[in-house]
Amino acid sequence: MSSSSSPSGSGADLSERRGIPAAKFIQDVETYLSQSGFDSNSALAFHQERLQQYKVVEMKLLAQQRDLQAKIPDIEKCLEVVATLEARKGTGESLLADFEVSEGIYSRACIEDTDSVCLWLGANVMLEYSCEEATTLLKNNLENAKASLEVLVADLQFLRDQVTVTQVTIARIYNYDVHQRRVKQVTTPTAIAAADS
Repeated sequence: MSSSSSPSGSGADLSERRGIPAAKFIQDVETYLSQSGFDSNSALAFHQERLQQYKVVEMKLLAQQRDLQAKIPDIEKCLEVVATLEARKGTGESLLADFEVSEGIYSRACIEDTDSVCLWLGANVMLEYSCEEATTLLKNNLENAKASLEVLVADLQFLRDQVTVTQVTIARIYNYDVHQRRVKQVTTPTAIAAADS
């Protein structure tokens, strides 16, 4: 998003959050246009492009949020399974479990006393951990996922605020342009009539 230059000419007052530039509220459109050197159409085009960039970033953040929201319950379920295995360790009773082999394909297993579990780490990688190590790793992953989700929610809120400010700015510039055209239409026929007389 930083590839577009700011029409206000000064990037110093432009703040950002994690690479998302803040939208500047335009109080006085006429002053803004005169300082930026743009006409209404150029300013509208710039802000509409910025709005589209915000929408693209929003889609990416929403996809990340969905992924994290799906990942957190999976991690919690894995923690429960490891805790169940640890609780049954030493009791001598086996655990009968159904597990997913592939999407929609399940298998049944009889799990005897075990000191280790295998965890999928992603990218078709599975490692064997002791139950204690697996619990530590899963708790750490759960904390990281929850922290990432909180940051994503804050980023999305910031982004929605910027979208709102940009939409208001577009409306203000458009309304200013319509007003200027009407004033020009009113003064042009009056000037022609005065010149004819």
